[in-house]
Amino acid sequence: MSIVADVVVGLVALLHIYFLVLEMFLWDTPTGHRTFGLEPAFATETKTLAANQGLYNGFLAAGLIWGLVSDRDDVKLFFLACVIVAGAYGAVTVNRRILVVQALPALVGFGLVLAS
Repeated sequence: MSIVADVVVGLVALLHIYFLVLEMFLWDTPTGHRTFGLEPAFATETKTLAANQGLYNGFLAAGLIWGLVSDRDDVKLFFLACVIVAGAYGAVTVNRRILVVQALPALVGFGLVLAS
């Protein structure tokens, strides 16, 4: 079970690296516009805010990777909990899809880490 839990934690970390790239580097591009449903003018105006948000997603990924490398379940659980809270907040304030894309994988990982 531990291997499956680590694979899911790794996938959550990879998702957050992907979010970092989208928000920090692709926000104001056709890919960013399409992914987030943005008008080009709005994307330009909010580029700095999105980059800041992407940086935070990078910190979440770094914490999850730290948990994997150090094999510390407490670290994995802490950062998975942070992802779950961020995903729930995003679902309430931005788009319910965030609950499925961000919070649900972290919740599955959280359960698997607890079970291992």
